[in-house]
Amino acid sequence: MNEQDARRIVLEQLHRVAPEVDPDAIDPEAPLREEVDLDSLDFLSFAEALGEYLGVDISEDDYPELGTLASTVRFVTKVA
Repeated sequence: MNEQDARRIVLEQLHRVAPEVDPDAIDPEAPLREEVDLDSLDFLSFAEALGEYLGVDISEDDYPELGTLASTVRFVTKVA
């Protein structure tokens, strides 16, 4: 999977959890939870939605790789 497809998937799944988020306003290197105001349950929902879409198990050990938009895109590129 290329980076552009991975970014689209990440933003689609993020939109499912936080539909009010403007994807163009997200700083790719900023902490994602703070950037889009995700609380713990929203973040968990995002990780689960992403894992379901990709057909992979995203464990708590993987959560640090979901820290920013850029790192999440890299993670998706790696596991997809």
